[in-house]
Amino acid sequence: MIVWLNGTHGAGKTTTSALLQPMLPDARALDAEKVGEVLMDITPGLPATDNFQHWEPWRPLVVETARRVLEFTGGTLVMPMTVLVESYWREISDGLTKHGIPIRHFVLHADQATLRERIQNDKVLGPSTFRFAYLEPYADAARTWLHNEAEVIDTTDITPGQAAQQIAASVLGR
Repeated sequence: MIVWLNGTHGAGKTTTSALLQPMLPDARALDAEKVGEVLMDITPGLPATDNFQHWEPWRPLVVETARRVLEFTGGTLVMPMTVLVESYWREISDGLTKHGIPIRHFVLHADQATLRERIQNDKVLGPSTFRFAYLEPYADAARTWLHNEAEVIDTTDITPGQAAQQIAASVLGR
C-alpha cells in the first residue's frame, strides 16, 4: 500500500511522514522528490523547467520506483510529495493502481495565512520564493479537484504528531 501525503509547502508533509512511518506496521518512507533529484543530476541537463514534475520521465519513474520497492520489501510506503497538476496525479495513481497497489491519498491542508507564516519562519529552509509560489496553485487545485480526491487533514491548528495519528487511525481502520 501507498500512503501518499499531498499538500503544499508548509502543510507539514515531511514532518508528518517521519512521524507516521513508525506508526504503520512494516512501513518505509519514500520521498518522490529524490526521483526528481536524480533527473536534475543528469548531465548535460534535461530541458529547462521550473519544476521537475513537468519532465515526462518523473511520473512513470515514481510509479516504477514505488512498485519495485514494494515488490522487494512488501509493506507500506509513506510518500510525502506535493502533486498539484491533476493529470500528473492521475498518471501516478493510475500507474500504481495498474500494478495492483492500493493508494490512500491524504491532503495536509492549512489556511493561506498559516502556510505563509510557516514558510516565512521555517527554521530549516528559511523563507523561500519557490515555496511561496505554490500557495495559489495549491488553492486552485484544492478548489477544483484535489480535495475531492483525498482525505483532507486540516493541519492549521494541530501538530504534525496529531496529523500523523489521524492518518494512522484512518489507514489502520481505528
